Amino acid sequence: MRPLAFASRRIAAVALALAVAAAPARAGDSAPAGGGRVSHAIAMQGEPALPAGFQCLPYADPAARKGGTLRLGEYGAFDNLNPYGVNAGTTAAGIAGPVYESLMARSYDEPFTLYGLIAQTIETNDARDYVVFRLDPAAHFSDGTPITARDVLFSFNLLKTKGRPQQRAAYGLVRAIEALDDHTIRYDLAGADDRELPLILALMPVLPAHAMTEQRFAEEGLAVPLGSGPYKVAEVKPGEKLVLRRDPAYWGKDLPINCGRYNFAEIVFDYGRDDNSLFEAFKAGLVDYREETDPHRWVGGYDFSARRDGRVAVEALPLGGPKGLRGFAFNTRRAKFADPRLREALAAMFDFEWLNAKLYSNLYTRTKSFFDESELSSVGRPASTAERALLAPFPGAVREDILEGRWTPPRSDGSGRDRELAKKALALAETAGWTLKDGVLTRDGEPLRFEILVADREQERLALYYSGALRRIGVETRVRLVDDVQYQRRRQRFDFDMMIGLWQASASPGNEQRMRWGGDSAAQEASYNLAGAKSPAIDAMIAALQAARGREEFVTAARALDRVLLSGFYVVPLYHSPAQWVAYWRRIAHPAVLPHYAQPLFGEALESWSLAPTPDPAPQPPKPH
Repeated sequence: MRPLAFASRRIAAVALALAVAAAPARAGDSAPAGGGRVSHAIAMQGEPALPAGFQCLPYADPAARKGGTLRLGEYGAFDNLNPYGVNAGTTAAGIAGPVYESLMARSYDEPFTLYGLIAQTIETNDARDYVVFRLDPAAHFSDGTPITARDVLFSFNLLKTKGRPQQRAAYGLVRAIEALDDHTIRYDLAGADDRELPLILALMPVLPAHAMTEQRFAEEGLAVPLGSGPYKVAEVKPGEKLVLRRDPAYWGKDLPINCGRYNFAEIVFDYGRDDNSLFEAFKAGLVDYREETDPHRWVGGYDFSARRDGRVAVEALPLGGPKGLRGFAFNTRRAKFADPRLREALAAMFDFEWLNAKLYSNLYTRTKSFFDESELSSVGRPASTAERALLAPFPGAVREDILEGRWTPPRSDGSGRDRELAKKALALAETAGWTLKDGVLTRDGEPLRFEILVADREQERLALYYSGALRRIGVETRVRLVDDVQYQRRRQRFDFDMMIGLWQASASPGNEQRMRWGGDSAAQEASYNLAGAKSPAIDAMIAALQAARGREEFVTAARALDRVLLSGFYVVPLYHSPAQWVAYWRRIAHPAVLPHYAQPLFGEALESWSLAPTPDPAPQPPKPH
C-alpha cells in the first residue's frame, strides 16, 4: 500500500466549568449562562448528524469480531515514531490515532464533525471566540496515569513552539489558555476570526506531561511512544517493521465513538522499498490488505489462484467527496518558475490522453480542480455575484476563462506528439520571455533546465515521460530518484525544482489551506506549501473560507479559492481514479456500510474492518450510502 498523503481537527468554554463538572458523564447538549452551548459534538457547519447518546458510528458494526492480526504492507521506510516533530523525518504508520489520541474524534460520514473522545464535552458560542473542553475523568495513558488539564496545557505549549508548522500557525491564533480545574480547559480565541479553530484544537493530540520533555520531544526518534489510544507499540525494527498490540486496559473501549472500531488484537506494518515485492507478499498471504495504484496490475495482475478460488477479494470502493489534486509542483521560489505564463506553457506539454490510453488502460480521469467532482469545484461553473465580490479587491488574480468556468486542462490528439499543443506551449513561453533557439528554450541566453525529484519507480516513470515531452520544446530536465528519508528532508527544506505532490481534498477544506497555499507558509520549513505560493488573493480566499457561517457562503469561498489557485498554474494537474482499488484476503472484512468521506487507509476506514464474521464468507458489496 502506498499512502500519498493524508489530514484532521477539535473544541469548548468558561463560567460554567463547575456546572459541567457536576454533569453526568457523556451528557447531552446544554446552554450555559454565558451564551455558549455545551455539547457532545461540534460540526464545522450546521449540526452534528448524531445526537447525544448515540450508540455507534453509522459505518461501524457493533457486532464486529474482535481479535486476530491485521498485516499491512507499507511502501518505503521510517526513521522515527514521532508524527508531530519538525525534524521528524519519515514517521512510521499507525501512531497518530491508534497510539496517540486527540481530544475529539472525527466521523468520516460527515464533512467535518467531531465527537467526544478524551474530551467528554465541548462548549463554544456562536462567534466561536472561546472554547472549553471537559475531559473524561476515566481517560488515562497506557501506563495508567490519568489524563488531566496539565497534559492538555503541556501538549498545547509544546506543539505551539516545537510542533509542525501547521500546528504552530493554528495554535498561535490562541489568545490565552487556562485550566479551570483538573479536567476543564478553556481557550480564549478572541480576535482569531477563525471558525475552524475550535475544531483544530479539538484534534490536538494529548501527550503525557509526566513522561515527556521538550528535549525528548525534539529528539524522540525511535523512542517507544506513550499514548492513551487503543494500541501500544509492541515491536520496532527501524525502517522495516512496526507492530501495534491492542491495550487490554484501554480506557475508551466502550465509548460510542469507538463502537465497532479498532477490532484487531494486533496490527503489523511491514515495510518494503519495492512495490512489486509488496504485491508478491500480498499474493503469498503475508499481507492482508492492499490498496492498488497501478492500473495495469489492477486490470491483469490479480489473476492468481487465491483470487480465482475466492480467498482474495478485489473491489472498486466508492470515493465520496472532492477528489483533490495530484500533480507536478513548480517550486516558485526558484526564479525560473516565477512567471505563471511559463508554468502554464510547461503544464500544457503533459499529454494525459496519450498517457492514459497507452499506459493506464484509460482507467483514469484528468483532474481539473483542487476540489474536483464536487460542489466546491469552480470548473464548468461561471463565478457567481458573491464570488466576484470576494475577488473584486484583487483584479487580475483570476483569468477571465477561469472566472467564467470555461477553462480545462489542454486536450491532445492522443498521438504523444501533438504539434499544435507544442506550438501553443511555445507561444505561451514566448510571452514570458522564453524563445526556442537551436532546439533549446532560452531567456537572456540562459537555457531552461531543472530537476524533477521523485521518491519511487512509479513517480520516476511518470517524470521520465514528462521529461521527454518537455524535451520537444527545448526544455532539459533531469529526473532524480532518492530514498524516502532524503526525499522527505529535501521536501521539508524546499530543496527541489519540481516534485509530485498530493493535495487531498475534504468536504470541508479549511485551516490546512493556509499551510498549503498561505503566504506565511511559503518560507516555513516543513510546510506543505510546495509551490511557494504567496498571494494576497489566496490569503483572502482562505480567510473567507474560514469565516463562512453557512454552506452557501462556504461554497462561494471554496470556488473562489479554486479559481485563484488554477489561475496561478502552480501545479501540472495529473489524474485520479473514479474509485479506490483495493484487494484483501477474505479472512478480514469491511462493514456492510462504508464511511462516505474516507479512503480505506488505516486510520480512517480500516479502523472499522475486522476479522471476517465467518471463515471465507461470500463477498458482500457495500451498500449505497
